[in-house]
Amino acid sequence: MNGFSALFYKEILRFYKVSFQTVAAPVVTALLYLLVFAGTFKGRADVLPGVSYVAFLVPGLMMMSMIQNAFANSSSSLIQSKVTGNLIFILLSPLSALEFFAAFVAAAVVRAFAVAVCVYLAVLPFVAVPVRHPLFLLFFGIFGSAALGALGVIAGVWAERFDQLAGFQNFVVVPLSFLSGVFYSLRDLPPIWRDLSRANPLLYMIDGFRYGFFGSADVAPWFSLAVTGGFFLAVSLLALTLVGRGYRLRN
Repeated sequence: MNGFSALFYKEILRFYKVSFQTVAAPVVTALLYLLVFAGTFKGRADVLPGVSYVAFLVPGLMMMSMIQNAFANSSSSLIQSKVTGNLIFILLSPLSALEFFAAFVAAAVVRAFAVAVCVYLAVLPFVAVPVRHPLFLLFFGIFGSAALGALGVIAGVWAERFDQLAGFQNFVVVPLSFLSGVFYSLRDLPPIWRDLSRANPLLYMIDGFRYGFFGSADVAPWFSLAVTGGFFLAVSLLALTLVGRGYRLRN
């Protein structure tokens, strides 16, 4: 087993051992959102052509759960290792910056998909959600969660205390994910809020993921592909730079 495989396996075991917290809890949270919003807006007009509001919510909740849990997985693992002092054992191993980064991000993607699949299976008995374009689902699922996993690496490297990481998550990741079209369509917003929403990269992940289910979206899917891919590359390059320089890792 090489360095990447060993670290990846360690990260998978880390969230698997507490799967009730890392997988089951986000699924319950997503179902509660679905219950509350579906009950509140029951009977409203279709959000997308031929798509009820309840069905519209499902892909958004799935993707929101993916990006939040991908971020939480890599960032929490790094800050725990830094605070407890066992990060030194990873740094002393002959791991390259790319292997270090890739192991954390790959584990974050695995957790994100585990949560998304469980959410989808949980809502199937109640809501019919067809899959029109599975390749789009795969692309946005992988690169969306990988981008937030990379952002989690950045936050975990930068933070020196748990409260700093909590601040990053509460004031950056959570607002961006809630204001990314999970609960509404861009078509329902006034022009100024529609323009502001387009500056949120998470909007394109969720809108493109929703396109994979329904074949209909607020933004052209190929443009969403470009934005999601570009955002992933940008945060990955920044994360690799920080890891390569040992920023706040070798203190």
